[in-house]
Amino acid sequence: MEQQLDVRAQHLFRVLVQSFIQDGQPVGSRTLARVSDLDVSPATVRNIMSDLECLGYLHSPHTSAGRVPTAQGYRLFVDTMLEVKPLNSELVSGLKSRLNSPQGSAQSVVETATSLLSSMTHMAGVVTVPQYQKAAFRQIEFLSLSDRRVLAILVVDKKEVHNRIIDLERDYSSSELREAANYLNEILAGRTLQDVRKVLLRDLDDVRHDMDQLMRNAITLGEKIFADEEDASGNYIVDGQTNLMEFEELSSVDTLRGLFEAFNHKKEVLHLLDRCICATGVQIFIGSESGYQVFDDCSVVTAPYQVKPDVKGVLAVVGPTRMAYDRVIPIVDVTAKLLSEALNLD
Repeated sequence: MEQQLDVRAQHLFRVLVQSFIQDGQPVGSRTLARVSDLDVSPATVRNIMSDLECLGYLHSPHTSAGRVPTAQGYRLFVDTMLEVKPLNSELVSGLKSRLNSPQGSAQSVVETATSLLSSMTHMAGVVTVPQYQKAAFRQIEFLSLSDRRVLAILVVDKKEVHNRIIDLERDYSSSELREAANYLNEILAGRTLQDVRKVLLRDLDDVRHDMDQLMRNAITLGEKIFADEEDASGNYIVDGQTNLMEFEELSSVDTLRGLFEAFNHKKEVLHLLDRCICATGVQIFIGSESGYQVFDDCSVVTAPYQVKPDVKGVLAVVGPTRMAYDRVIPIVDVTAKLLSEALNLD
């Protein structure tokens, strides 16, 4: 479609989009004529803006004589006019040091990445939690808590630690918990988490009636912890949802309610991110391109990350269509690469 615009129209459109992204105010023809650095009259600018509106790149809010970009207009701008500048080396070094904490588990590194995305863009940051389906089980321990609750400490691969609180139907003594952990460690060590679930939830369940009480206790506890692990698959961490309240176009009660519900219920967000997990580089969904009505007033900028050899995830920034794409895109891109690097450290 961009071939329908001559050089002057493209320049005016670029200036209009940049102006609206910066201050959020509809841009009138007089203002655009003044700031465009072109020797054109407001009447000429008005005619060009009218043509751009007919092409679907601009629209006029009911309360203003100025014009603002449409989702189609933002797509034209991002695809053909955007100049993305690389992040400065000092900022990249700071991000790298924050993510490469030698004490950080994958969960904590992902949480840090999410927080960094939110704080740097002043929008919502989202990062899927890496799924270690082929990670090797190493050890499990159970610690008794109050009210028939037990803390399960699961160690996978070399240093990955998962903590889960499980609710039980009765109290277990310290010796029962210790014996159950010993039994599980003996029969499950070295298996992948997928195999562990298969053994506990199917194979051993078939012969539960032939087991002694110790083994039944162990299977009960194992089923609880690994059922929880499976339910946690396809999860993500989100930070900075309240930042979206600062943008006027997203600040209505209905819009915010829909967005917050989407983040909490996760289905729409996860489906959108799943579409990006095998992508190469940054993907940008503007308005209705996401396929979900709740994001019709938003843009979602995503990039995949990878933990060798086969674990993949996605990180994203969610904000208004009026986002500073030239800033957000390199932030998402670099953070994804640094997250991959941090999660692949020995």
